[in-house]
Order: sequence, then C-alpha cells, then structure tokens
Amino acid sequence: MTWNPDQYLKFAAPRLRPALDLLARVTLDAPAHVADLGCGTGSLTRLLAQRWPSARVIGIDASETMLAQARTEAGAVEWVPADLTTWQPEQPLDLLYSNAALHWLPDHRALFARLAGMLAPGGVLAVQMPANFDAPSHTEIEATVREGPWRELLEPLLQPPPVASAEVYYDLLAPHLAELDLWHTSYLQVLQGPDPVKEWTKGTWLAPLLAVLSDAQRPAFEERYAERLRPHYPMRPDGRTLFPFRRLFIVGRKGVVRGQRPGVFP
Repeated sequence: MTWNPDQYLKFAAPRLRPALDLLARVTLDAPAHVADLGCGTGSLTRLLAQRWPSARVIGIDASETMLAQARTEAGAVEWVPADLTTWQPEQPLDLLYSNAALHWLPDHRALFARLAGMLAPGGVLAVQMPANFDAPSHTEIEATVREGPWRELLEPLLQPPPVASAEVYYDLLAPHLAELDLWHTSYLQVLQGPDPVKEWTKGTWLAPLLAVLSDAQRPAFEERYAERLRPHYPMRPDGRTLFPFRRLFIVGRKGVVRGQRPGVFP
C-alpha cells in the first residue's frame, strides 16, 4: 500500500503521545546503536537522536513516501528503506524501538524472537502497538465492507485483529529477554473536525481498503462508514469528539552473559 504522510500527520500530536510515553520508559544511559523500526515520517527517530546524540541512529521504513517526508528535515539520522519483515542490523543493537508499526507484520511468534535476537547484551526492545481492534472505529470497517456493493472487492482484504494479549507477548519474549514490562494504556483522545474518527483510520487501518476502491466508490464507502461511526463517537457540545484508544506497551532487556560486554543500562 502507499502511505499518505499528510493524512497520517493530521493527528500528529495524539499519535506522538504514546511514542513519548514508551520512550520515557527506556532507561538506557548511553546506547551506541539505536534503530527505529517502522519510523514513518521520522518525528520520533529525530527525538531518539536528540536524546542520545553520540549514538548511531537508524530509521527503517518500507514506505519511500514516508521516508521522503522524513528526509525533509535535517538531522543526524540514517534513513533506510527496507522490508521490516527481513531487515537485519549491521551490528547488535542497544535499543530497538518500534512505535505503532509491528501490528502490520505477520507471524509475531517468529517476529518477536527475531527482534530479541538483534539486541546486544543489555540491549532494550521497546514496542508500542495499537490494541483497539475490537472498538467501533475498527469493527465498523468490517461492517461497512460487508454491507455494500464493494464487498466482493474488499472482503478478501479484511484481517483478524493483529495484536494478541499482553500474556501472549510475555510468553513469546520471556525465553529471550531477562526483564520484561508489559502494560496497556487507554488514551481518551480529544479530536476536532467533521468525522474525525473516520479521518483517523483513513491514515492507518482503513488505508489499504481505500487504496483499491475506484474514485467513484471511495466517497460512498467513506460516507457509509462515517454514518456507522457517528452514534459511537458523537460530537460533544463544544464541537469536539472523544475517541478512546487502547495501546499495548512492551519494554524488555536482554541479559548479560559472562564474557560478553557489559550492558548499557545505568
């Protein structure tokens, strides 16, 4: 699919907040090698470079469109176009950070074992993924697909919820990491503008469906989806719309084995 940076960045502030909350839980002192997997437009990657100016910081994304946006701002970051399912670092990482990207990738059992294997001794894996797939913002996408003339075209693109429970990720990572911290946070996002929840999902989960609709079909699909959303997310008297959004956070540290270099935790 082709990502639209402008659509994604319509809600830059609420999208950035969980990324900052994840970063605040990373207690590394002086990592030498840092990677942002699924960096998108690079706003968070630049913050990683600012926090650890002596580190080599790499931003990896499969979307050239997103990386083109990332490169418009100067900074000491290496931008790497790569398939996130196959990318491998040149050297073990002290921090592998990924915000709202890994839910797009398949086979999390193999994926998370591979990511843990990229870490240097004492290195940290820090991941945030949406866990909102049972909310109306997402379930009404499926309902809209199945009730319209676009069903035959879009139904094969529907996917089951891609993020499992926190317990599942604990079991996947516990054999590979010495320390694990997992938690959920629900954000009550205050959005503005007409049909803002529709506009939010247009930049993410809805995007692959809209990409295959014709110019004639797309407005009708969007309007029907918006109609289904309005009872769930009504505009408040002050003109704003409340959008609860749940997210899963994972922070884990790789152990240090005798004979390996010390970790970079303080």
